[in-house]
Amino acid sequence: MLRDLSNRLHAHAQGWLILVVIALFVLLINLPLADPALLSRSLDGRFGYTASDAFSAVSSYGEDGRLQMIWIHLADFILIAVYTAMFSLGISWLFQRGFKPVSRVQTLNLVPILGGIFDVLENIWIMALILVYPTQPRIVGWLATTSTMAKYGMGVIILALLAFGLVRAALNRFKPQGDVEVDRLPSM
Repeated sequence: MLRDLSNRLHAHAQGWLILVVIALFVLLINLPLADPALLSRSLDGRFGYTASDAFSAVSSYGEDGRLQMIWIHLADFILIAVYTAMFSLGISWLFQRGFKPVSRVQTLNLVPILGGIFDVLENIWIMALILVYPTQPRIVGWLATTSTMAKYGMGVIILALLAFGLVRAALNRFKPQGDVEVDRLPSM
């Protein structure tokens, strides 16, 4: 199943599609969805907050702010899908030019999906905190912060993979390393 998903990403890793996804990402992150002051207090932009910090943030939103934050987190699912596709396709494209098609590293194009999963979980836990307010379930607060930290940790790994792929592809003058026969990729 994972190999099939990796193969599909490799099959779709075309320059024009990656550029379209990048343009969509830039468009989405620049949409004025909410009051900037409210967004500055958003939990998903913080690293290492405690459950108490999460409860304080949710309280500080106010009634209208909490409703607005629910809608923002729902809309964020679209952004997550777009940036996950952008990073997975980008890594696929670079790795096709940096490594042989049969190399095990080709399946690292799945790493952004794990980052996206952590971001989805983060949104779910933050929305749960907002929806049950004024109740303060500590476990949900800690699940939110754990998901946020995991998302940022995966972001570092994704950026490292992109940099690694860029260097390897540049060393090969960005030429594909053989026919991309995705069916020959090793299974995980």
